[in-house]
Parts: sequence; C-alpha cells; structure tokens
Amino acid sequence: MTTSLQTPARSSSRRAFLAAVAGTAAAACTSAALGRDYGPNAQPVRYPDPDIVALDKRFESIKLGNTPIQRLYHSKEMLWAEGPAWSAVGKFLLWSDIPNNIQMRWLEEDGHVSVFRNPAGNSNGNTFDYQGRQISCEHGNRRVVRYEHNGKMTVLADAWQGKKLNAPNDAVVHPDDGAIWFTDPGYGSLMNYEGVKGKLEIKEAVYRIDAKTGKMDKVTEDIFKPNGLCFSPDYKKLYVADTGASHYADAPRNIKVWDVVDGKTLANGKEFASMSLEGFDKAGFADGIRADVEGNVWASAGWVGDGYDGVHIFAPDGKRIGQIRLPEICSNVCFGGTKRNRLFMTGSTSLYEVYVETQGAHVS
Repeated sequence: MTTSLQTPARSSSRRAFLAAVAGTAAAACTSAALGRDYGPNAQPVRYPDPDIVALDKRFESIKLGNTPIQRLYHSKEMLWAEGPAWSAVGKFLLWSDIPNNIQMRWLEEDGHVSVFRNPAGNSNGNTFDYQGRQISCEHGNRRVVRYEHNGKMTVLADAWQGKKLNAPNDAVVHPDDGAIWFTDPGYGSLMNYEGVKGKLEIKEAVYRIDAKTGKMDKVTEDIFKPNGLCFSPDYKKLYVADTGASHYADAPRNIKVWDVVDGKTLANGKEFASMSLEGFDKAGFADGIRADVEGNVWASAGWVGDGYDGVHIFAPDGKRIGQIRLPEICSNVCFGGTKRNRLFMTGSTSLYEVYVETQGAHVS
C-alpha cells in the first residue's frame, strides 16, 4: 500500500494536511450552523444536526443523530412567543403571543396553526392539570386562571394579602394534590407591551394554590425575579429560573433549586446551575424550564447571541451537558407529542421542535 512506502516526514505532513482539512470543515460547519436558514428554500440539514451539541458524554444517549431541528411555524406578525404547553388529549401544542394578546395552536395531525384564544389576557406561561384543563398566567389581568371543560373560566389567584399580584409568569401542577405552583416576577406590569403598565405591589415570589380549597401560600421569596419553574421527576425538588439581573445589579444569572417538603413547602434553596458558558464574555438568562424522566433540566436560554441562544441542558448534578442552538432567543420549552419525546421551543417569532431520546417528566 502507498502508506507503507511513505517516509515519516511525508506521513506526518499528510496527517497535518488531513487535520487542517478537518478543522476547516468543522469551522465551516459551525459557521453554517450559526447563520442557519430555516426558510422554505433552505438547504437540507446534513446529519448529525450541527446545532444539537453534546458537551458531555451523558448527552450522547439523549440526542439523536438522524433528526433535525425543525421550525414548525414562523410569522412576522408574531412578536414574542411564550408558554408552550402540550395537550395529550387534544394532540396539540398551544402557546402565547404575549404582545398580540392571543394564544396559538399547532395540531400534531397535520401541522395546522391557528389562533386558539383571542383575547388571552396577555397570557405568558400555560400548562394543563391532571384533569386536562388549561391553566394560564395572565400578565394583563395580573392573575392565574383555569379554563373549565364547560367553557367557563375560573380565576385561581389574583391577589396576595389584599394586594394585586404583580404579573404571574409560569405555572406547574403537582400530581399528588393537584396544587398549582406559579411564579410572579411582574414583567407584564413593567410595560404596556406585554400587559398593563402599573406598580408592583408585592415582592416577587413563588406561590402555591391548594386545588381543593383555593388557599394560596407564598413558598419562597428568596429569589430576585422567579421565572420558569419545574419539578424533578420524583417531585422532591423544585427548580426556578432567576431573571432578576434584568432589573437588579446584584442578581445572579442562574437556576435555583429547593427541596420540596411534604409536597407543600420549600427548604434548602441553593444555586443549581449558572448560566455562564465558557467562551462567552457574559451570561444570558434561563427562562422557561422543564425536566425529563432522567432528571435532566432543559432550560430555554437567550440574550447573548449566536452559539449561546437556544436551549441548555443540565444533568441532575447541575453540569451543562448539551445545547440546542437556535437562530432566535428561546423563551420557553415543553415536551410533547404522542410519545412525549418531542421538545417544543418557542423562539421569539417562531416555534421549533426536535425529537430527543428521552421523555418529558410531567404533563406539560
């Protein structure tokens, strides 16, 4: 063979040449990924998708090599997509467009997209309870509501100790007692763009609503601006994204975690993961978060730029193990689809999805 006749110098030169070619190809691939076109005339994606990035071997068993990130919907009229939630019974995904004061719906059957609710109270986060009823956090009306099967709407919470809520942001439901846990950072009351501008009357905090009595309890205010939240698969931990650095100079850019005590209270709050990423001069924000059945936390991420914005995946020990890079800021995520193995991502003016080799831990 030719290689057997090569001198050490020629063999070394050849290896150097091949390494240089590989490096150039990798650089070109990365560049293409960051400037990716999702339009109707975009070139097909060569597998594996270069924007599904493993940072740790633990992510290798989760990411699929023969599936692409897909943009399911995009509209220049959609201003800030948020709050994706999956209806297993209806087999549809709904999400909020906060500034346009509407909710949208994508049908799994044929990919049809239509307006689901208009007006929607400038809703942000959405979820479903274990009876299949939709729960929404309304910025504009400063309340948490539930849509009943008979078409009526029930106000679950709109005040705390006689004062208006700030602007509820995101919610999750506990399966044991049906309690609704929600965050209230107040963003929808800080501007007319996403709600109705007004004074924040109470401290930003996380609350729990008893499903049977309607009684509301504050579970923690030991966080600057609580945003997205999710339980661990066994419901023994609660994770909450802190976006307080948007308004408080000393606020960390991180995700916090607490132990859930007796399913009703929180203890031992601490940092779970930092949003600082090696290679970037600044940290972005985690917004909406969800857990998978293995206990990994999938966090929407943004406000930094190419190579950072998208979804960051953290192992149960808090180490970042993977990324899904998007060309837009990602606001929120949820698992859905028939097998709950599709990650849906609201990205500014678009809706994205990708199949993964895991499943969502919760109903939405």
